[in-house]
Amino acid sequence: MTQRSSGWRIGRVAGAPVLVTPSWFLAAVVLTALFAPTVRAFAPRMELVGVLVVSFAFVLLLFASVFCHEVAHALVARARGHRVDELALTLWGGHTAYSGTVRHPRDSALIAVVGPLTNLALAAGFWLLFSAQTSASVPALLLYAGAFSNAFVGAFNLLPGLPLDGGQVLEAGVWAATGSRTRGTLAAGWVGRAVGAAVVLWALAWPLATGRSPDLFTVMWAALIGAFLWSGASEAMRVGRRREQLDRLDVRSLVTSAVVVPAGATVADAGRAARGYGEVAVVVLDHRGEPAGWVDPQAAAAVPAEQAAATPAESALVPFPAGSTVDADESGPELLDHLARVAGGARVLPVADGGRVTGVLDVARVAAAVRPAGRR
Repeated sequence: MTQRSSGWRIGRVAGAPVLVTPSWFLAAVVLTALFAPTVRAFAPRMELVGVLVVSFAFVLLLFASVFCHEVAHALVARARGHRVDELALTLWGGHTAYSGTVRHPRDSALIAVVGPLTNLALAAGFWLLFSAQTSASVPALLLYAGAFSNAFVGAFNLLPGLPLDGGQVLEAGVWAATGSRTRGTLAAGWVGRAVGAAVVLWALAWPLATGRSPDLFTVMWAALIGAFLWSGASEAMRVGRRREQLDRLDVRSLVTSAVVVPAGATVADAGRAARGYGEVAVVVLDHRGEPAGWVDPQAAAAVPAEQAAATPAESALVPFPAGSTVDADESGPELLDHLARVAGGARVLPVADGGRVTGVLDVARVAAAVRPAGRR
């Protein structure tokens, strides 16, 4: 289940909440302050309040463009069969979270590329409107700033490195070429790290190459962006390796064999059914032939031998949650999603192969199989 961001809900898109996170307000204040000198230079006679209002209007315009970027991601994700969990406006712009396994490189590339393409389309629209202006005015300034900012956001997000959208396109390309999504993630992650390092290097090297000293403010921003890209790429690589581990998870490698006894069976019947097997669970079926629960060996062993033939197996039964049967062919993230939906706190669930109960699945074994190394 996706962990939802904290913030204020302002609406819904593609069936998902749109959230404004607390960090957005910090971004709004910083960007308003950064754009204010541009407004002051454009309109030197404007009062300070007017400068801040125009600067904040640009910030709202910028985040409206970011919102359109995220809406494009959400709509395409839903069209490709995913459930959109949230759209959030954050310190770094925004993000769209959606659930469901991406099975094809094409889907991943389409969901990713539509965001920056939306910004480039907005940049073109703003530029056409700016070109239609007949005088230098505040609206003309905002249109020009909207065109420039959208062009920058679109082009920057198309850079081929994670966590940027262009990195997801590169990941999809390597995935399509090699058949391994993890290889794509690692390749795009290393490129993303390189892009982050290049941003910092550019801020330092470009001024020196042109005979100037590096600007401290520019270097600080470059370092912040570079650190964001590096950490995002590193996290994406970690998630990619984790995803590969989950993809190898399957029921057949974790199942414990089971024998079944019918409704009305006794503890003695359960013991005879399990005799001759090694590690085996005894599953009791109900009157409809559905798995009702499994016999707790300790509870069955506590029944005196002379009473076992007269004691119903149900007296030692640990019930299964209704509808909790796991298919023997389930695997990967889908298996975890299924367990999260149906386990209901139960420790053991029935496993069916071809409609017949053949084993039980210990949820603790699944948890141990997916636990990161070093935390077992």
